[in-house]
Amino acid sequence: MNVLLVHAHPEPRSFTAALRDQAVETLQAQGHQVQVSDLYAMDWNPVASADDFSARENPEYLVYALEQRLGVKSQTLAADIQQELDKLLWADLLILNFPIYWFSAPAMLKGWIDRVLVSGICYGGKRFYDQGGLRGKKALVSVTLGGREHMFGEGAIHGPLEDMLRPILRGTLAYVGLDVLPPFVAWHVPYISAEARQEFLASYQQRLENLGQDQPIEFPRLSQFDDGLYPLAQNTR
Repeated sequence: MNVLLVHAHPEPRSFTAALRDQAVETLQAQGHQVQVSDLYAMDWNPVASADDFSARENPEYLVYALEQRLGVKSQTLAADIQQELDKLLWADLLILNFPIYWFSAPAMLKGWIDRVLVSGICYGGKRFYDQGGLRGKKALVSVTLGGREHMFGEGAIHGPLEDMLRPILRGTLAYVGLDVLPPFVAWHVPYISAEARQEFLASYQQRLENLGQDQPIEFPRLSQFDDGLYPLAQNTR
């Protein structure tokens, strides 16, 4: 299996980085091929702009998604985008590894998503969810956060973690057709003991060694909707 791990944390010695290293070690030990995109180390540019295209269909007015489609066809995408897109298309499994910032992903990772999940390849028209351009591939999110586990869930002070991750899990990964595996979560990591951190690493190793047993999260399928994307009568979701 080919694995692309996209890592977004500014501190090389962080526990998030330890999860990255654990993933690389575990997956390579199983015989998988792993590439890592360490966005901060790469000084990744997270800002989607007109500079992402060496030539434009409409130089007077930027419609970013349209220019992405044309950029793919004319090979005029910026070199850094093309390099990441090539890695993504090579991969069978995409791992996003990041800390939760303000109920969301770091801006650096959001910028990778904005620029690399290009229209015309990853999605476009009705090519989304189970018909998305990356269907047949899998995705796993591994996150760290400062909150305790009891602070998340129905009735908890922060609400369900699934709500926090919805833009990534559903609005991004599932949308482009990936089979999204349940996330791996390391809770309260800035405040726990070294022993507790080792337990998280061991748990992550075990999870990675048994990915084949994971069942993807269920998301809508286009067959549940008519041509206008209205739910069919038998669709009760």
